[in-house]
Amino acid sequence: MSVQGCCCIQCVQTKTVAVIEQCGSYNHIGRPGLNIIVPILHNVAGVLSLRIQQLDVYCETKTKDNVFVQVAVSVQYRVLTEKTYDAFYRLTDPSEQIRAYVFDVIRSTLPKLELDAAFESKDDIASACQSQLQKVMSDYGYEILESLVTDLSPDQRVKASMNEINASKRMKMASLHKAEADKIRQVKAAEAEAESRYLSGVGVARQRKAIVDGLQQSINAFKSDVKGTSPKDVMDLLLLTQYFDLLKDVGANTIFLEHEPEAVAKLQSQVNKGFMGQKKGMFK
Repeated sequence: MSVQGCCCIQCVQTKTVAVIEQCGSYNHIGRPGLNIIVPILHNVAGVLSLRIQQLDVYCETKTKDNVFVQVAVSVQYRVLTEKTYDAFYRLTDPSEQIRAYVFDVIRSTLPKLELDAAFESKDDIASACQSQLQKVMSDYGYEILESLVTDLSPDQRVKASMNEINASKRMKMASLHKAEADKIRQVKAAEAEAESRYLSGVGVARQRKAIVDGLQQSINAFKSDVKGTSPKDVMDLLLLTQYFDLLKDVGANTIFLEHEPEAVAKLQSQVNKGFMGQKKGMFK
């Protein structure tokens, strides 16, 4: 901000103060608005802004695992109105003073941390910068409002390697999950197949038992109703009936069977021998 002057009147803009000297010595602070001075005795030595200012500091250092990183810190500060004299006369360049302390904090903190820990400790680094600056700069008439670590950037090759490591870890995890899913799928399929076979076997066993029970009941009922018949006669009749049922079921398909009386008698004799040999004594 500049001070507009005309004769003995000095106008100071809002949110600024003017440092007025008398014959080269500090005299008083010119507040915002109209200020009357004696041109021969007084002069405006300088103007200070009371607005919040921001200083961006960039510092390069290395971490505990020997990775060089570029750190960007933004410091927000302002001049204390009651300490305008200190802010103007005690420091030649407050920006360089702030930058020096930020360098000191970063280069004493990051070398104690590995790269991954440094990314996790950005808030701690910012708090350390703000605490150190507040203790020092308040004596010079400056208030440190905020200190922010806005960027922490390693070398591009380090970034690429970190991305590759992260990608490899995720691919490994994905492979493990896929293998586990395949394992579960195969186990469940095997369990389902085993259960299916078991139930199929139970069904077949029940079917065969029902057939045997039905044949037994039919034979016993036929014997009691028709006197003079033997179990063999009943069995022959049942086998012949089953044979005709078979012919009816396969009639829809093309199949060639010997249907001469001798072939039927031979088939009946073979089935009868096999069945009677296995079920011998069933009706005793």
